[in-house]
Amino acid sequence: MNRQWNRVTRAILPAALIGAAFTTGCRSVGGYRADADRAAAGIIATVQSNALGRAEAIEIESPADTLRRRLLLDQELAYGSQASLGIRDLPDSDYWQGAKHLLEAADTNRISKTDRPLTIGLPDALRIGAANSRDFQQAKEDLFRAALDMDLECDEFRNTFSGMLSGRYDRDGSGEETVASSLGSGELGVSRKLLSGVELSSRIAVDLVRLLTQDTASSVGLLADAGISIPLLRGAGRKIAAEPLKQAEQNMLYEVYSFERFKRAFAVRVASDYFGVLRQAQELRNVEENYKRLIAAARRARRLADSGRLPEFQFDQAVQDELRARTRWIEATQNYAARVDGFKLSLGLPTDAGIELDGTELGRLLSVTNRFDAAPESGPRAVTIPPADAEIVLDEPDAAQAGPLELGLEHAVSLALDSRLDLRTAHGKVEDAQRKVYVAADALRAEATLLGQARAGERRSSAGSASDDDAELRFADGTYSGLINLDLPFERTAERNAYRKSLIGLEKAVRDMQELEDQIKLDIRNTLRDLQAARESLVTQIKAVALAAKRVRSTDLFLQAGRAQIRDVLDSQEALLNAQNALTAAIVSYRIAELNLQRDMGVLQVAANGLWKEYTPEEQNP
Repeated sequence: MNRQWNRVTRAILPAALIGAAFTTGCRSVGGYRADADRAAAGIIATVQSNALGRAEAIEIESPADTLRRRLLLDQELAYGSQASLGIRDLPDSDYWQGAKHLLEAADTNRISKTDRPLTIGLPDALRIGAANSRDFQQAKEDLFRAALDMDLECDEFRNTFSGMLSGRYDRDGSGEETVASSLGSGELGVSRKLLSGVELSSRIAVDLVRLLTQDTASSVGLLADAGISIPLLRGAGRKIAAEPLKQAEQNMLYEVYSFERFKRAFAVRVASDYFGVLRQAQELRNVEENYKRLIAAARRARRLADSGRLPEFQFDQAVQDELRARTRWIEATQNYAARVDGFKLSLGLPTDAGIELDGTELGRLLSVTNRFDAAPESGPRAVTIPPADAEIVLDEPDAAQAGPLELGLEHAVSLALDSRLDLRTAHGKVEDAQRKVYVAADALRAEATLLGQARAGERRSSAGSASDDDAELRFADGTYSGLINLDLPFERTAERNAYRKSLIGLEKAVRDMQELEDQIKLDIRNTLRDLQAARESLVTQIKAVALAAKRVRSTDLFLQAGRAQIRDVLDSQEALLNAQNALTAAIVSYRIAELNLQRDMGVLQVAANGLWKEYTPEEQNP
């Protein structure tokens, strides 16, 4: 028995199998998760470096303490269950143990005090959105899933190990003597598919069969075999055999491009929503000031009516406008609150959380009016009016006051065609379709496969072989065989149709690419038009606000002098309110148009934390 066991020990296989089984059985699920994370992170970093020239960490693990969780707890907001706080707050159960599945995560919350109304600026909103938005998290997870899919496809071309241990006990009491035996078997194999299409496999197996009654005889079985499969015609070569891996690599590249596009669109969306809230806040302030002016006008009208200097019906007009102003003020207040709630929801924060936006951002936007010398001069000769019968010549938009991002059309289109990642994806899909045609054409050929098999040794599988001599690996006495299979292409109907469909698919991929290219040109042209229109509107509204303010002052003086009616004052105040709101809208529209243009040209850089770096034409075109 010692001789037999030593022979088995020298074969190494059982020890290797037992060690592998023990290691696998003792490994935690956290170890598997860590392996998957490392594989996906490595793939993402590699593809990002090759495609974008830079790599950034993509963290999909929930942080230790999210801003949403802090707001719910610190501001004592209502929530339905522990799941509302986050995955780390889920209670353990028979099916879930958080410590077993989750890794320790650092606290990435930059905001320390959340027990009071939280004031956030635009950079804060971008960071908060990247960390808490459900859409942003979904985009990161889609990228991570694509990396895992690519890793699985790469696994097809790695060494694949397999192992098996089995034990069996038999007892037969049907004869004159009871026979009991045991059988232990172990196998260790490895296989590998090469990029050329060649498949290799090898296996070594050991058996130990022993009688537990009678003479307690035992025997060792030892077997080694190897095989090879070499495609010679259909399916042969790297272009065919490695096509699934190539397509997985392309899909991963497209996901990287898609994620970059998402970040840019997301950042512009957050900024647009942020500026939209600021615009609503400014309109609310304008409505409040108008309401106060109308209250003051009604009071002044009452004094003038009491002194007999104003008809009573004009006072009634003032009161009516005051009442309308109150209704507008209430509506503006509700609209602002609803806009803030919607913005909180888009960031992934509780809608009942105390959140305030930093008003200095709007101040910086309003400062853009300083560069437009558009305010009308005062005085009777400030504006020269031509004769009524003079020819009317319309002034074209003046490009002298154009902003830095109002690029030439050809330059903007060229920049977009070079930078748009979705266009690169479209070009890549044309190449994918070309490869599919190549693979489909290969499937029309005859199939010839060269097979080889080598085997040495013998297996032991029953109590009847316990008295046999121990098996040995004598390769000189092994069996070797070679075989070639040839499948002639008589029936290729399915392959023929697949080939024709692949050509149709290539045509569609080309059309899709052409459509996207034309759509990009249209987007750039429209956005440049929007930018120019927003600038012209901005200049116009600056003049309109100045004139409306002048009109309010003059009509008020005329009313006190008895040279105007209260309706003139009320109309001038309404005009001022409309002009102020239109000016705010024009400023916000111009800023959003700048961001939309950078997004459409593909030049807005956004990091995984949500912060952006805007395009500076002066740096790109010195």
